[in-house]
Amino acid sequence: MKKRRKIIIAAILVTIALPGLFSVPVYGGPFGHLPGRKDLLAYKNATASKVLSAEGELIGKFYSENRTNVSYGQIPLYLINALVATEDARFFEHKGVDLRSLARVLFKTILFNKRSSGGGSTITQQLAKNMYGRKNTGVFAIFVNKIREIILAYRLEKTFSKEEILTLYLNTVSFGENIFGIETAALRYFNKKTEQLRIEESAVLIGMLKAPSHYNPVLHPGNARNRRNIVLGQMERYNYLKQPEADSICKLPLILDYKNVESSGIADYFLVQIKNETKKILQNVSSATGKTWNPEVDGLIITTTLNLPLQTYANRSFHDHLSVMQKRLSEQYQNPSGEKLIAGITENRLKERNLTGRADEINLRTIFDWNGSYADSISVRDSIKQSLTLLHAGLLAMDPQTGAIRAWVGGIDFNTQQYDQIFARRQLGSVFKPVLFAAALEEGMEPCQYLDNDSVVLSGFEDWTPENFDRTNGGKYSLAGALAQSMNIPTFNLFMKTGFDKLDSLWTKMGFSFPLNNTPSLALGTAEASIKEIAVAYSSFANGGYIITPQSIVSITTSEGEIIYQNNFGEVRTRVLAERSSLLMNAMLQKAIREGTGASLKSLFGVTSPLAGKTGTSQNYADAWFAAYNPKLTIVARVGASSPGIHFISGSNGTGSTLALPLVALTLKKVESDPETRGQFIAPFPNLPPELAGALDCPDFKEDSFFDKFLDIFKKKEIVFNKDSAKAERKKRSFFRKLFKR
Repeated sequence: MKKRRKIIIAAILVTIALPGLFSVPVYGGPFGHLPGRKDLLAYKNATASKVLSAEGELIGKFYSENRTNVSYGQIPLYLINALVATEDARFFEHKGVDLRSLARVLFKTILFNKRSSGGGSTITQQLAKNMYGRKNTGVFAIFVNKIREIILAYRLEKTFSKEEILTLYLNTVSFGENIFGIETAALRYFNKKTEQLRIEESAVLIGMLKAPSHYNPVLHPGNARNRRNIVLGQMERYNYLKQPEADSICKLPLILDYKNVESSGIADYFLVQIKNETKKILQNVSSATGKTWNPEVDGLIITTTLNLPLQTYANRSFHDHLSVMQKRLSEQYQNPSGEKLIAGITENRLKERNLTGRADEINLRTIFDWNGSYADSISVRDSIKQSLTLLHAGLLAMDPQTGAIRAWVGGIDFNTQQYDQIFARRQLGSVFKPVLFAAALEEGMEPCQYLDNDSVVLSGFEDWTPENFDRTNGGKYSLAGALAQSMNIPTFNLFMKTGFDKLDSLWTKMGFSFPLNNTPSLALGTAEASIKEIAVAYSSFANGGYIITPQSIVSITTSEGEIIYQNNFGEVRTRVLAERSSLLMNAMLQKAIREGTGASLKSLFGVTSPLAGKTGTSQNYADAWFAAYNPKLTIVARVGASSPGIHFISGSNGTGSTLALPLVALTLKKVESDPETRGQFIAPFPNLPPELAGALDCPDFKEDSFFDKFLDIFKKKEIVFNKDSAKAERKKRSFFRKLFKR
């Protein structure tokens, strides 16, 4: 007993001595600046930076804390009563610090080492912590921070009225889920303003302050209801409620109108890029000037290159087209064989992500649906199954002259599918072919040079043979005709003539990041690239042969109008193609739109603007592409499921012209119907100069003459592809094998 008494006495002495020991250095400043009256009066919550479209319309905000402030008059009296009764019963009596509660907490902390004993901080002290946070000062951090908050609490009480302190507190306190302030919490959990809250709803929110995650009414409704009733009990205890009223309210069920699944913004994926680009720009400016800015707190004005009408049209095209195609793909897999395939891929995904042990774990998830997303309790396994058949898509539109981004749709739904499809690297299919044809033009070939359309067999590659989409062969196609009709055999023969090295060199110059693999199938589009990279490459055709850098920000200014950054578009450009090559590519790809695989742009969707472009379909219809451009706009779209194993099984749904082209077509149709956007984004191609005027004046296809067919008997149709030397050579075959094609 004597030993225990000595410990208690020592603890009391230490409890009394430590605050005095730490008060002087904390007050003096060694542990950091201590805000004075002037600082407190100047205090303001972090101000969000505004992100504007090119037209000056607000498209988003950047903030460190999601908050909306309210005034004291907007806060119901019973909410104030609930706060005081639960958090600080003597709030209206003390001057910022409740010495009795503080002594109790310090005693518990020292004697029993309970760092989270709680209960000692007044509302004013909590406000000081909310405003300025806590500092890590080593082993004595708890004492330093407590002393710091005590001093600030006294200063706050001298600076502000009790009503102002309560208002500041309710505007700064956290309610979890990265939301701050009572107004934002009321909107999140009950879909109403603070002044509209009922007593029981106010009690739920005040109850969350003790532990926002543990008492989250969505995640833990039982905990939240019990905590609500404790708050109501405190209100009864301190005579803010009569017992019958408190008992009656405690019996009410917990009813929420939860709005965490907020409607997507018009350019959510784009805003992610803007935030990253803004930070890089500000870092560069800071290095040059020494000034620093934070886009999450400094209230900057960030003007972007995004064209709001074009972005709106693109978003609408996604909904109108993909909602139909999604239904078709889902129906395709609603059979035993389809379900078996999905189940197999699901199990592989579980293993890859080390989730096998949690496969049957149930979680509340938001399920995307074109008719409206919804929350559902679903297992990890079923969640993966559901996501596998989703059609993902991306669309990027940019100015080919300057690189200014005009529209950016990075996916089908930012809330549930946050990976940006603009950066996804997927197999290109025939959208790759223009790079090969441009390399051939760079080597001096002409659009009217003819390429064999005879079938060939590659020795050493399991006798692989390129095939045209329509399974035809024979005759000859001009370069222009082969590109317009997307013929595979002539394209492969062009690859043989051009050589891998020339193609690889141009590929690199055009800004593609993924290295090419020197295989025969490369000619048909087995290379991989992103939507962004294709947009940059096709823009070099549109602008006369220059590589451009995509850019998204026009300017950054302070809220007072000080210019921090101003973009000077297109100051430096690097040539990657001769002007002759780019002009001929424009003519050939316009032909592809008029007469080839892009003809449905006009025939089916009624788009009449001058355009050049190319469709692309990867192996087994895994990905569908369409890229189009004119001198003022480059626009690229791609559609495909997350796994290449999930895809349409026929060209009627899965080709570039049926799956990706409509996204561009529906967008451009709206552009054409709007005089303002039509003037901004639609422009004719310049006429070919006199020396190139007749460059495409030749038939696309020529039948073999009798003499050609006779000579064909002696041609070497078996090809040896030497990967090391990047050459393909025809192998001799016997006369009778050629004659009888055996």
